[in-house]
Amino acid sequence: MPFVKPLPKNNFYAVIFSSTKSNDLEGYAETDETTMALAQQQPGYLGYESITNENKTIFISYWETKDAIENWRKNVTHKVAKAQAAKWYKRYLSQICLVESSYLHEV
Repeated sequence: MPFVKPLPKNNFYAVIFSSTKSNDLEGYAETDETTMALAQQQPGYLGYESITNENKTIFISYWETKDAIENWRKNVTHKVAKAQAAKWYKRYLSQICLVESSYLHEV
């Protein structure tokens, strides 16, 4: 389920992480749960959205500033999780994007 605080209308950042998981997911679920809980406590973190189809996922996290993203990138727990990337993913792509404009419509 997505966790998104009210997003600013503009000038914030999105980190887009698209991936294809491997067959070796030992420790993945536990690490994912731990890092998600920790990320949500980071200064500048705004929330996330995610969609998964079979073993492919697009995960977007939202951040107030590039400095907030950089601080999360340097987090020790996050670094330990990232060290497992070659084991857990066949492919992944990470992109940092400036959101110049944002509009949300919900029914």
